[in-house]
Amino acid sequence: MPDEASHSAFVTGGTGFVGSHLVERLLQEEFGEVRCLVRQDPGYLKGLPIKIVPGTIGDQNALRKGVEGVDYVFHVAAVTRATEWAAFESANIDGTLHLLEAVKAANPDVRNIMITSSLAAVGRCDDRVATEKAPLRPVSRYGESKALMERRLHPYQDVLPIVVVRPPAVYGPRETDIFTFFKSIARGFCPIVGAGDTPSLSLVHVDDLVQGMLAAVLSNVTTGKTYFLGSPRNYSWYEIRDAAAHAFKRRVLTIRVPPGFLGPIGWISEFAGRLRGVYPPLNREKANEIRHACTMCDSSLAGSDFGYAPGKRLEDGISETIDWYRKEGWL
Repeated sequence: MPDEASHSAFVTGGTGFVGSHLVERLLQEEFGEVRCLVRQDPGYLKGLPIKIVPGTIGDQNALRKGVEGVDYVFHVAAVTRATEWAAFESANIDGTLHLLEAVKAANPDVRNIMITSSLAAVGRCDDRVATEKAPLRPVSRYGESKALMERRLHPYQDVLPIVVVRPPAVYGPRETDIFTFFKSIARGFCPIVGAGDTPSLSLVHVDDLVQGMLAAVLSNVTTGKTYFLGSPRNYSWYEIRDAAAHAFKRRVLTIRVPPGFLGPIGWISEFAGRLRGVYPPLNREKANEIRHACTMCDSSLAGSDFGYAPGKRLEDGISETIDWYRKEGWL
């Protein structure tokens, strides 16, 4: 990676899982200044040598202050779970457009803008492994919001340098959704939907993902393009189960879940969540994605265009992640 000591960046979503790892990566690469949009609690950013920009993704004044004069903009902020469409629309679509309007007004000569989308934007796919040529046919509200966001980018791509990245499922320290799967393994059982012995999931470690995000922004060939940033290869659920069981050093009972049961399970999970005042990771929307959406992607375009080469071994990544959960008292 070249010396970026003179470069500056503005990051949205820096207090979240992926965003906080990205901020740490920028600091490791010795960016001269890293600004982060922070609504209230800096969370994982606390104590880092960053410039906090107080505000929300809907605050034009804050966004203009954040983007003014920076070289690169990283847009990671998003709503991934919500009970109402309005939350997805406000954060994932309107929030992105607010940011781009701020860049147009305050920093139209920015070097590059990275917009984070998702494999969920693809949804149903004719092929088991999605490429960037796949049409967008999302099956969840989250996926729909990301697909609509991508479509709304088109007018801005004529006047601003924008690169879109689409991660698949992401794991690593601080992640809270796939964490529920690891909790099941810790308790000695592993639910698997359908066949568990064939490749069925792209699962990228957050370290590989943020490395790819940075490389995509620094490249001079990515403007106007969209890239999947996935794992070194696609994994079977048995591989994921075995890696987690090895990290926990315990036997695990595999529970096969017929795909048709996912809808009722999602409904029950939502009902139980309402009783606790939470919206659970496994809900009806997620159940629909598991059953009908493409869960594997091909990252070869990112590899050929800017050298994306995720190198984290699944066994190492899961072991490091579980160690972090234990250290932080999550397990």
